[in-house]
Amino acid sequence: MNPTPPNTLQEIQALEQELLEKSRRLAELKRAIPREQIQEYVLAGWNGAATLSSLFDGKRDLIVVHNMGKGCRYCTLWADGFNGVWRHLANRAGFVVCSPDTVETQQAFAESRQWSFRMVSGAGSSFIQDMGFRGEKSWLPGVSTFHLADDGTIERVARAEFGPYDLFCGVWHIIALLADGEKGWEPKYSY
Repeated sequence: MNPTPPNTLQEIQALEQELLEKSRRLAELKRAIPREQIQEYVLAGWNGAATLSSLFDGKRDLIVVHNMGKGCRYCTLWADGFNGVWRHLANRAGFVVCSPDTVETQQAFAESRQWSFRMVSGAGSSFIQDMGFRGEKSWLPGVSTFHLADDGTIERVARAEFGPYDLFCGVWHIIALLADGEKGWEPKYSY
């Protein structure tokens, strides 16, 4: 085994530190953008209509994951990951996954995946599209964060899109460390 040149290790450490610093700076910049006032939306909850404001769960902040639905194995990968951490997120803010699937489709798919987080359907609402997660041909995945202002208005704080190697799914980053990287790997519904 050939030893790694010290300058390569130093470059790796410097890049890792730079990525961390840039990630923090990116989040700061997103939070610094003037907040957009959002209208109240009515979405389809599993127990009936759910207003956007009700999803805050008594907190001042809300995380909405925009999921493309049952037909997207990539979104399924992200949701599988959120299933393990959503309680941590919900301790700080309201947390919900929103997809264009019907409530019935969501319920059946969530049960098959053993998801335990709250879901709402954007079917019949312009919410997903208004938040910028509708492309020309399909839905788009990502996350929006909201804040409940002192006067009761809802403000959108930030948004981010999901995709391979984003900051929201560690699977890609771990697979990238394998000898051949992802080597054509893609997520599946089952393995």
